Amino acid sequence: MNCGGVFDLATREKEIDRLNTVMAEDGFWNNQTKAQDIIVQLKRHKQLVDPWKKLSSASRDLIEMLDIISDDDPAALCDFNSELKKIEKQTEQLEFEKIFSDPLDNANAIVSINAGAGGTESCDWASMLHRMYQRWAEKQDFAWSIFDILPGEEAGIKNVTFFVRGPLAYGYLKAERGVHRLVRISPFDSGKRRHTSFASVDVIAEVADTADIEIGAGDIRIDTYRAGGAGGQHVNKTDSAVRITHLETGIVVQCQNERSQHKNKSSAMKVLKARLYQRKKQEEDKELQKKYGEKKEIAWGSQIRSYVMHPYSMVKDHRTKHETSNVQAVMDGAIDEFIEAYLRQQLSG
Repeated sequence: MNCGGVFDLATREKEIDRLNTVMAEDGFWNNQTKAQDIIVQLKRHKQLVDPWKKLSSASRDLIEMLDIISDDDPAALCDFNSELKKIEKQTEQLEFEKIFSDPLDNANAIVSINAGAGGTESCDWASMLHRMYQRWAEKQDFAWSIFDILPGEEAGIKNVTFFVRGPLAYGYLKAERGVHRLVRISPFDSGKRRHTSFASVDVIAEVADTADIEIGAGDIRIDTYRAGGAGGQHVNKTDSAVRITHLETGIVVQCQNERSQHKNKSSAMKVLKARLYQRKKQEEDKELQKKYGEKKEIAWGSQIRSYVMHPYSMVKDHRTKHETSNVQAVMDGAIDEFIEAYLRQQLSG
């Protein structure tokens, strides 16, 4: 396995030095877009390199500590063992992150959730998943923002697309691609019966503007419309929402989250570009189809994970068989163990 794509520290440190030199040049801020892109690149490199440098420093301190403590000092030995365990845990985590060898793994993630079979129940389930990923992103200290959202008719959401921005965001979240199944006593059923709901999660990488994707004016159709909302003073009075259709592939992307039509169009083009890039990579290398997974019906028999709240509490991933009874913790964003189990399985497979 080639791990150098993400964690070649020497190469990354050289890149950090290069970017710092570029930032120090006269006229750096003349092109705001390019300047911001370089700043983002620098931040990502540092977020990956700094933990290793801190770990190396902590290890040196621990070795020095070992040289001066005495076997007759139980308190010092206890402190030493405590620090050693912390370093071992940090090392294990950083070693795990070496599995991210795909060049796209360090990209930001574009996540889409769509309610499946089950009507209002599934719309509510899609909303619960949306919250789960938001909580997970917050725990990772990742930036999170909604791209487009369509509320359900009675409750929840029919579909939502959002960005998760941070180091290895796509590398982690690609493990969540698939159909998620919920079993619970319905809060919308006066008879308090058990219901099964489904929602699909799709994850693609946010590709850089330098990606080899060209979109001509004649390749797309752009439609504008008035953005929806719950009413009140924040309802848009102009046709600011944008829907872009790629004529050759039939891919449709829409955005209404921004008040400005220009910003909505820019965001929609970015997502369209990411989807076309994904499609191109799949066509170039059939093996990538395995990574992105087959498109399955959002219903029985196609789920990757089940969340059972009644008659017992259990979250189980059907790909790895990993499970936990702490459903509430999972719904509050504690999904790292499921993500890691899947990534380790992919590595060993």
